[in-house]
Amino acid sequence: MGGPVVVGTDGSPSSAPAVEWAAADARRRGLPLRIVHVCEQWSHGVDTSRYCEGALEAAADRARALSTDVQVSTAMLAGNVIDVLVAESASADSVVLGSRGAGGFAGMLLGSVGLAVAGHAAGPVVIVHGDVGGEHGLVVAGDDGSPHAREAVAYAIEQARARQARLRVIYAWRVPVVESSWPVQGPQLAAYFEEDARAAHERADRWREANPDIVIDDEQLRDHPVAALSDATDTADLVVVGSRGLGGFSSAVLGSVSHGVLHHAKCPVAVVRPRETTGREGP
Repeated sequence: MGGPVVVGTDGSPSSAPAVEWAAADARRRGLPLRIVHVCEQWSHGVDTSRYCEGALEAAADRARALSTDVQVSTAMLAGNVIDVLVAESASADSVVLGSRGAGGFAGMLLGSVGLAVAGHAAGPVVIVHGDVGGEHGLVVAGDDGSPHAREAVAYAIEQARARQARLRVIYAWRVPVVESSWPVQGPQLAAYFEEDARAAHERADRWREANPDIVIDDEQLRDHPVAALSDATDTADLVVVGSRGLGGFSSAVLGSVSHGVLHHAKCPVAVVRPRETTGREGP
């Protein structure tokens, strides 16, 4: 949408790879970079302004050193960190966050801030897990035919084009668990899978026709979507999922698949939802 890549930093080790990823993404796609720090007051009235300024300056220095041709701006903001970052997403191309912030439990792969922002943001949210060094030349997108998945694939196409990478679109069909008395059994289930897989392949053909400059592969798997997409994070530079798929409840801000992939990923994951005003076009 032409807005900046916004990255949140809190001075924690987890936020450093997020700043690096955001700076590289802004450079590849010719976008400005906005680094945001939400300065929250600690308990007992401790003045945190010096720490906040230091965290923001360090992040800006790192971003400018990595991407000298990127327009970098900074913002020191007050308020609830989740509310602030969700508000930033309204005018941003995307919001980038580390997988855990300051104070995160070591056993948790995804912090509460990242999960909440991914569930409520107006546009793409990228959660960066660990070191972002090394490239595989591959972007992976999950597709289930939903509007959220169409937005996810469209964003993945943008990323693949900017990276000059291949795109793999994965449709994973979860075999339903049924009772023995259920009238639809093996042969019928196989037929349902073949029908859905054929539709997924046809969607991929339309994306290939519309984007001849990108190598787009597609896979139709009999597997749980979380397992299939989590496995793909072993060899992908970025995995892109919709914030909610066909099976999502209307009240759920983050679907079970995107939630599961975020918790198990070994590479950056982008969670994409359709914007209310303008959406990307897709098959």
